[in-house]
Amino acid sequence: MILVVAATERELAGADGAATLACGIGPVEAAARTAQALAVQPPSAVLHVGIAGARGIAVPQLVIGSEAVYEDAAGGRLVPGRVQPDIDLLERVRRALPDAQVLPIGTSARVGGTSGCPVEAMEGFAVLRAAALAGIPAVEVRAVSNEIDEPDRARWRFDDALGALARALPLLLAELR
Repeated sequence: MILVVAATERELAGADGAATLACGIGPVEAAARTAQALAVQPPSAVLHVGIAGARGIAVPQLVIGSEAVYEDAAGGRLVPGRVQPDIDLLERVRRALPDAQVLPIGTSARVGGTSGCPVEAMEGFAVLRAAALAGIPAVEVRAVSNEIDEPDRARWRFDDALGALARALPLLLAELR
């Protein structure tokens, strides 16, 4: 069983027939709810999806995470700052989405909280870390909805990004099953 995890139900559109988890917004909720779900019914793999901000990447470009970077940890020694996706899952996702970019995705609890990654989201590190601790392969895929530094949320293109994600999910699930 593949578990598709996203912060919100809207980001799970297109995952018809798959096991899904809306883990909540932000790294704390995502870590807690994902860890709980993995403990109750461990899947064979986790596909974490959602929308994201980016620097210089057009909306609604799809991005596959080459790593999840916990930018709020600021290189602390007690918390690992990076989680790698499962290499086999990464390659399979690349086959399913050949036009997607493969880039590091930064995780921060606040919008605009990343500086070292071209893509910013709020849950990726938490979900991939929970999966890593449970010994379950995982990978992250995001659809860009806005420029990270765009302060006017009316200019963020949620519907375009959510549409791209909904179109990608059946392709991803077909490849991963």
